Amino acid sequence: MTQEAPFTDLVAELSGRLPAEVVVTDHDRLTSYQRDMASFCPAGKPVAAVLAREVAHVQHVLAVASRHGVPVVPQGGRTGLSGGANAIDGCITLSLERMDRIVEIDPANRIAVVQPGVKNAVLSRAVAEHGLFYPPDPSSWEISTIGGNLATNAGGLCCVKYGVTSDFVRSLEVVLASGEVLRTGRRTAKGVAGYDLTRLFVGSEGTLGVITEATLALRPASHEPRTVAALFPTVAAAGDAVARVVAGRHVPSLLEFMDQASLRAANAYRPMGLPEHAAAMLIAQSDAAGDQAGADIAATASVFADAGGFDVVEADDAAEGELLLAARREMHFALEELSTGRLIDDVCVPVSRLAEFVQHVEKVSADVDLTIAVVGHAGDGNVHPNVVFEAGDEDQVRRARQAFDEIMRLGLAMGGTVTGEHGVGMLKRDWLAQELGPVSLRVHHDLKRMFDPAGILNPGKVLA
Repeated sequence: MTQEAPFTDLVAELSGRLPAEVVVTDHDRLTSYQRDMASFCPAGKPVAAVLAREVAHVQHVLAVASRHGVPVVPQGGRTGLSGGANAIDGCITLSLERMDRIVEIDPANRIAVVQPGVKNAVLSRAVAEHGLFYPPDPSSWEISTIGGNLATNAGGLCCVKYGVTSDFVRSLEVVLASGEVLRTGRRTAKGVAGYDLTRLFVGSEGTLGVITEATLALRPASHEPRTVAALFPTVAAAGDAVARVVAGRHVPSLLEFMDQASLRAANAYRPMGLPEHAAAMLIAQSDAAGDQAGADIAATASVFADAGGFDVVEADDAAEGELLLAARREMHFALEELSTGRLIDDVCVPVSRLAEFVQHVEKVSADVDLTIAVVGHAGDGNVHPNVVFEAGDEDQVRRARQAFDEIMRLGLAMGGTVTGEHGVGMLKRDWLAQELGPVSLRVHHDLKRMFDPAGILNPGKVLA
């Protein structure tokens, strides 16, 4: 691709200290580095993509970009759902996918040191060979990278027991806008020296610096899980069951929710005989040691039944448990089959108000006359309403946007947050401003200016 005059010097300087294969300027190849998987988020045209292979490459890109005042958009696997990795016109997209080395696994200290391009599932399998476990497990774990997980502070199915990505980050190596390398945190399990810069960068979506290495805490391998599933006649009954489980003494390692629209989509995608007259389904697991897992699941099954659940099924073994969970795991693909457009939301509300939230979403669905399928991590109140529409129908697109905004409004009104794990990106930056309020928003802008005074790091993302 022929570069326009304003960018000729930039590309020449970029290429001057980087291997030829690292810098991409071909128009057709650049289209692969324009966007993530989010709907309703515009994507611009980058002037170049840099496929970094080492920290020095990242440093060079940021130093050059700072001198030229050119935006840099960091990217991982581009599996995000909020537009956080979308290019803007004239930017450099900085792909970290090829920095994919597991630097170290240290069983004695239960840590792993990884580069940002390592896929979540690859890390999980590698540490499992050492009898260890990396708990954060977003549904996209086979294709999402650790760098992307760090950028959005990703969660997953196991959050109800183990927490989110930030709970497992010991230290980071971050390249600042100037090209300088900052190291935060430490390898040790404890340490309170200085401000907690590590948590500041986790979830910052590449707007404060570019993460090039992470030291992650690990846990001993979990035990084979026991599973129970139940159907419910009403969403209220399912919500009551969730509240009882969370308030009880048995801590599930997984507690997932599917509404009626989701059950129907699952049956259409892969016939599983799920009763479509049920208003909701809950699936719970326990990975406790020994007989405790069985006791946990028996207690959970009893709670489900007492709350009005029917067809309460306890899996006989892990394989049967995976079959019960299959519909939930495949929901992303099942909903893709319904239409040409889908807007995936990510709201977290207090667990006690989960049923109320879902019932309000059902009303929104009726008001806009669009299917909204709700699945999510019931144990921590993080649900994903999926607004389904035809992308070529302007009126449906308008109604989908209306539904999205109403869902955001509902989440905040119920004391929740506009994102539990997908991040803000471009999709929710206006709603973030409403959630934060003026004082917190000002502090956010002050922090952004301190780390990125020229505003080159992922501009237009997170902060309006």
